[in-house]
Amino acid sequence: MTRRAPLVALAALLLLLGAALALAVPWTPLPGAHLQGEPLRDFTEQQLAREVAFHEAIRPSSYGSLVLGLAVAVALGLTRTGSRLVGAIRGGWFWQVLLGTLALTVVGRLATLPLSARSEVVLRRYGLSTHTWAGWLVDVVKNVAVSAALTGLALVALVALARCTRRWWAWGALATAGLVVAGSFAYPLVVEPVFNRFTPLAAGELRDDLLALAERDGVAVDEVLVADASRRTTAVNAYVSGFGSSRRIVVYDTLLEQATPAEVELVVAHELGHAAEQDVLVGTLLGALGAAVAVCALAVVLSWTPLLRRSGADGMADPRVVPLVLALIAVTTLLTAPASNLVSRRIEARADVHALDLTRDPSTFVATQKRLALSNLSDLDPHPLAYAFFATHPGVTERLSLAREWARRR
Repeated sequence: MTRRAPLVALAALLLLLGAALALAVPWTPLPGAHLQGEPLRDFTEQQLAREVAFHEAIRPSSYGSLVLGLAVAVALGLTRTGSRLVGAIRGGWFWQVLLGTLALTVVGRLATLPLSARSEVVLRRYGLSTHTWAGWLVDVVKNVAVSAALTGLALVALVALARCTRRWWAWGALATAGLVVAGSFAYPLVVEPVFNRFTPLAAGELRDDLLALAERDGVAVDEVLVADASRRTTAVNAYVSGFGSSRRIVVYDTLLEQATPAEVELVVAHELGHAAEQDVLVGTLLGALGAAVAVCALAVVLSWTPLLRRSGADGMADPRVVPLVLALIAVTTLLTAPASNLVSRRIEARADVHALDLTRDPSTFVATQKRLALSNLSDLDPHPLAYAFFATHPGVTERLSLAREWARRR
């Protein structure tokens, strides 16, 4: 396969993705604001010390799991070990791809399982986990199954295209982009119920207030759903997922139990900001573009014969390429995390501004963020590298500073 055509397509898609990011991402959610965190302004030394102790206890296992998982993926992808494992599966290329993806996912998860269990111990020690060990293992199995199924189906599509045409990467870019859109739409309806049960918020004053808030915001919301998060965690949260007819706003039952009605309303106002700005749909379309970029980049990388020879695969049409593709996905996901997290933080900051504009209640915003930080043991003063690679939301002290700057201006 010639490298030139996918390389040209890759360059064009990167330009298109860059333009889309420049236009769609709110790079200055509160123009002119200079937000600087001051942890000791809002939290006591004891609260800060507890958070620091928690993160010092959990970082070795969580970082160790990340490094070990990456090492296993690279070892399986850049040696013939992974290709032999896939090649040993009988039943034709379809089952080699699908079951090979499952087998490799299981191997990687088993390697990191002791470290994940150690993290679970720390979460229990600090009161953040309410899981039983049986429930924890069930969730591990569910995560492996869902991850392997979604990844396996995408790889089946790519291998099938590669076996039909030399320009598999062009059709593959379109197919993976379509899968991202379809997956984002179906995720709330198919995947989320695997992990949680959802019930409509009970009739009452809070429900009426939240629906009235949505109506005032011009966002069509039929129901606010409650997730039974308390069966696995004491952390509080809310989120919006899906788009079109699959869009839903979900609050954790822990949030309803721990927060005041005004704080719940503030959190939902933030989620309404995502809905009003169509953030899930925009993020889905950006993700679809990113997936198309990834497929073209994969075609360029797989045109390098020494890499294929090392992996023991002949090309994208060979099922034995699966370990190499999974390794490339793992490495690329880590390397692109700072950029994707930066985009996420800007979108979340805009939703914060939306919540403030809608409720006009900065004091409750501050109280809510402090409650969320203490309940979830958020990192109050994150290291710049940890912030870049793992923070999908603005830091707690940044959000508090944003609320105070909003109040000063308004």
